[in-house]
Amino acid sequence: MSDQLIEAQIIPKLTPEIKEDLIEILFQFREAFSSDNESLGANKGHEVDIILNVERPEPPLLRRPTYPANPRAREALESHIKELMKMGVLRKVGHNEEVEVTTPVIITWHNDKSRMVGVFPALNTYTI
Repeated sequence: MSDQLIEAQIIPKLTPEIKEDLIEILFQFREAFSSDNESLGANKGHEVDIILNVERPEPPLLRRPTYPANPRAREALESHIKELMKMGVLRKVGHNEEVEVTTPVIITWHNDKSRMVGVFPALNTYTI
């Protein structure tokens, strides 16, 4: 971590005291950041239960189908999903598992790189 802090580009406008505080906070919460040696992945031990304000069966808005995607977006989406599964963030749902809530994802492009974005307005509507 200390080598990474040496390489870090911290805005020069900060006072030495604020810079020292920032470095201390970054070091204190270093597990929240990825590095070349430690990529992001599933955050084990900090799972979140999403509590809905509706009873079963969930409304149709919470069971959204996938959006259509062109071949380029579909390829990018498959790549993102494989990577998230490898990191333990996503898992494959078994054929006998009931999925109560589904939400579509889209691919956006920025500087010729793809980003997978979840579409959550319906879920947000029913979340406490």
